[in-house]
This record gives sequence, C-alpha cells and structure tokens, in this order.
Amino acid sequence: MSVFYEDLTPSAFRKRLAAAPVAYLPLGTLEWHGEHLPLGTDLIISRGFFASLAERVGGIVLPGFFLGPDRITTIDGSDYIGMDTEPSPPRHLDGSAYWVPDGLYTDMLFTALKQLKRAGFKVVVAHGHGPSTGIFAQNIEKWEQELALQLLHCWHEGGGEGIQTDHAGINETSLTMLYRPKTVQLSALEEDELSGSMFGGTPFADASAKRGEKVAETHASRMEELIKNALGGDSCTS
Repeated sequence: MSVFYEDLTPSAFRKRLAAAPVAYLPLGTLEWHGEHLPLGTDLIISRGFFASLAERVGGIVLPGFFLGPDRITTIDGSDYIGMDTEPSPPRHLDGSAYWVPDGLYTDMLFTALKQLKRAGFKVVVAHGHGPSTGIFAQNIEKWEQELALQLLHCWHEGGGEGIQTDHAGINETSLTMLYRPKTVQLSALEEDELSGSMFGGTPFADASAKRGEKVAETHASRMEELIKNALGGDSCTS
C-alpha cells in the first residue's frame, strides 16, 4: 500500500490512519541549490525521508508545499530573496520561485494543520526548507494547544549532521544522491561561480549516497522513537 496521500483510496486512507494517525508534511521550495542540485531539493529530501519513515513507523506522506518564507532585501527597487544576496553583486538566482511573506505562510501552515486534524490525524511531522521549518517550530507550543495535535520537526539538539542542515553543501547533496541520484550533477560545480550562495562544505569528495544513507538512518531511528512516544507507544506499519 502506498504511503502517499494522493495515491490512497478512502478505504486505504482509513486503514493507514487507523494503524498510525501520523501525517508527514514536506516543506519544500523551488529554489536554487547550486548548479549541481535540482531546484526541488528541499522537497525531494524531506519527502524522501518522510516516505522511509512512513514505511517504518506508519502514517501518510502529504504532497509538499513549494511556497515558503525567507529573508527579503530590496535593492534599487528589486527584491532579492534568500541566497540571492550572497553573490557580489546580488543577483536573482536561476529558478528560484517560492517566496511568500511570513504571515501568509504561518496562516497556510495553520490552515493545513486544521484540515489534518479534521481528517483524523493525531501527530503531524513537518520539515524541509530552513525558514519554513523555523516558522513551524516557533508555533508548535501554541498550535498544539489550539488544535490538540502533537507536532514534530526533524531538527535536533547536540550538533552533528541532520536532515537538511546546510544549503546545497555536503549534507543536502548526499541526501539528494540518496533519494534522487539521477538529478545530481556534481560536474556542474566546476563551472559554478556562485559558491558563496551555498554553505555546508564543498561536495566534491565528501558527498555520497552512502553518507546520505547514514544520516537518514540515524535520524529515522531518532524520529521513530519521537513519533511512537507522541502516539503513546502505539504505531505499526501497513
């Protein structure tokens, strides 16, 4: 049985929901991630990780958001979003098309959570684009009280590699190589003059699907425990 919401018939939905009432919400963007990674990197990683979690713990993976918040700077009447300001001079990075204001994004997330509560979910795990995850994390205490949901993200304390902890660097490159290897073009880095708009190490020698698999497995185990605790210890796959 598919773990993806859009694939499920109502009867299949009821079955997976009864087994583990967990929704996974990928917080993606359509954003420049270096010349070597696809524009949908945020969504590819978060949805890939969530699919593996749903197979492992149970639950249902939602289609991802592609709109998201980020810092915005206006220079000479032109808006520069996120990593646009890192090159010198700033430039609109090719393919980025995702920005919405923080307030609108907050409303979008809250509305999505209300609908998931209505559908019968008890736990929602959301993660992906850094600023998107940040807004979700900032509102967890408030939304848990208002909606009587358990809300989780994949960031963790203690440092080390996590799920999407850089921007187009070794971590995201390795995870994309794990979940969508054909989209990664490391050779394009040789022609990349915008390395300042990436952070987290240069992924020439150190990035690999094996490294991505190690990171994913470490955090899948951690998230499995958190989700089971949120469910009161009761979950199963189907």
